[in-house]
Amino acid sequence: MKQQVLISNNMPQIKRHEVPTALTWDLTTIFSSDEAWEKTFQKVHESAQNMTRFVGHVGDSADMLQAALVADLSLERLLEKVYVYAHQIYDQDTTNQQYAAFNARVQALWAEVSEATAYFQPEVLRIPDTVLAEYLATPGLEPFSHLFDTIRLQKPHTLPVEQEALLAGASDIFNASENTFGVLDNSDLSFGDVHTETGELVPLTNGLYSLLLESQSRDLRQEAFDTLYDSYISFQNTFASTLSSHVKGHNFLAKARHYDSAREAAILPHGLPTTVFETLRKSVNDHLPLLHRFVSLRRQVLGVEDVHSYDLYVPLVDDVTFDVSYDKAQDIVIKALAPLGEDYVRIVQRAFDERWIDVVENKGKRTGAYSSGAYDTNPFILLNWQDNLNNVYTLAHELGHSVHSYLTRHTQPYHYGDYPIFLAEIASTTNESLLTDYLLKTNHDPKVQAYVLNQYLDGFKGTVFRQTQFAEFEDWIHQQAAEGEALTADKMSSYYGELNQKYYGPDLFPDEAIAYEWARIPHFYYNYYVYQYATGEAAATTLADRIINHDGANDYKNYLRAGASDYPLNVIGKAGVDMSQSDYLNQAFHVFETRLNQLEKLLAN
Repeated sequence: MKQQVLISNNMPQIKRHEVPTALTWDLTTIFSSDEAWEKTFQKVHESAQNMTRFVGHVGDSADMLQAALVADLSLERLLEKVYVYAHQIYDQDTTNQQYAAFNARVQALWAEVSEATAYFQPEVLRIPDTVLAEYLATPGLEPFSHLFDTIRLQKPHTLPVEQEALLAGASDIFNASENTFGVLDNSDLSFGDVHTETGELVPLTNGLYSLLLESQSRDLRQEAFDTLYDSYISFQNTFASTLSSHVKGHNFLAKARHYDSAREAAILPHGLPTTVFETLRKSVNDHLPLLHRFVSLRRQVLGVEDVHSYDLYVPLVDDVTFDVSYDKAQDIVIKALAPLGEDYVRIVQRAFDERWIDVVENKGKRTGAYSSGAYDTNPFILLNWQDNLNNVYTLAHELGHSVHSYLTRHTQPYHYGDYPIFLAEIASTTNESLLTDYLLKTNHDPKVQAYVLNQYLDGFKGTVFRQTQFAEFEDWIHQQAAEGEALTADKMSSYYGELNQKYYGPDLFPDEAIAYEWARIPHFYYNYYVYQYATGEAAATTLADRIINHDGANDYKNYLRAGASDYPLNVIGKAGVDMSQSDYLNQAFHVFETRLNQLEKLLAN
């Protein structure tokens, strides 16, 4: 029988050692002790130093190529395990200085290994094609053929060994602006005080800001909005400097590697055509009238003359109580994911039973949620659980990542045992789509249905429309910097304000402060990452329809098992979705429109 674990409202105040064991992840499955981690850390360090024996000899023979490759992969495989333990044990309590040191040391070790193995790809690319083809026909190298195909794609963009090592060793420098942003945004920036729902005056945090934007009190929402943005506006030139420097770094690396643009440098190495980005942007822009309709519905339901930016997140259905305990959430998720088959559900149950999940908040714990792990570990999930529907969606989302990782690692060899970011968000958001379908089918109260529909539409708005908006801005700042234009705070704010108005339409009041939103978005430091949230959500909507209505579960699981064994568009094609065309996007917008129609009808009654 499953042990019932109660999560009280006071748990966020508890210290790490006070969290019930059943609600923590079991990191002893990675290393039995810190001492065992330390021994492996030193082994990775020594192995990295020994990689010099292959420098200049990778192309000598098929045997030498295989030996160098196996040594490289073995080193990276061990490094991943060391890294996962260090960053997760640090994230569970960032006030623990011992584990803060672990995390810092493993970051440096990662840079050391990157530098030590930087020789491999350039030396492979120096091998004549005919000779490499002969090598790859040998039994020892045949299983790596697709891996070498992906390496050869980089031939026009790979530098001589010494230059590759130099760039690898400078990775900390290229990440400096992102790190500065993180320290300023998470630690040094103070937002001032705001009132809570109870009237208490408290310091504003990013977490409290998100909660207050969902408040039914418009005065509280506006106070939180104005207070937060006053702080970002006061540091606008500092944030402009960090973002500008980071963008310049992307453009420098793209130019150094002979790409036409930073966007091309970010997309092509994953085996994707750059048209995927343009197809998304065009399709989303073509369907902006749907977002405008949703904003118009918000104006009508809220009974306001204009929708302000601080009105975009308050639930349109406020008289539904949807408190969900963690135990109840597990049952809901299991039932929602049943269309994926018993084999899929068994893995989800293992995550619950075998402590793959770190559930509740504690002092010093990293905020947010993620799925992590390495090839030789369980998948792990970090949560900061609250008893609400949002957290049920978060649980389903992160389980999508974790089961994807589990199936890939248990099907593919290590060198194909991961998957590109482009495919990662599809697995997680497919689970969210299945959860939405389950909730709509099992809750017949019109108010509950409206609540779930609002949840879905807000999620789609935030993932497809908003992330594409971010992607447009990100592309623009890279282009401006490449053309020698200065990325000043005024210039970026002017463009961002116009872009925001284009997306949300005539019913959104053009608040001056929202033009500075670019200053607080960490994803602008992720190098063309955000567009993949949007493509993933759209593909997931289409896949969920295939799983539920067209018996597509087995095809879908073939995609989950494929890992990096083929190019991304071919992998997702196994699930029945062609992401080189706009059909999957059109289908996703059709679902959005259908559910918008449903919500409009329910709220009109």
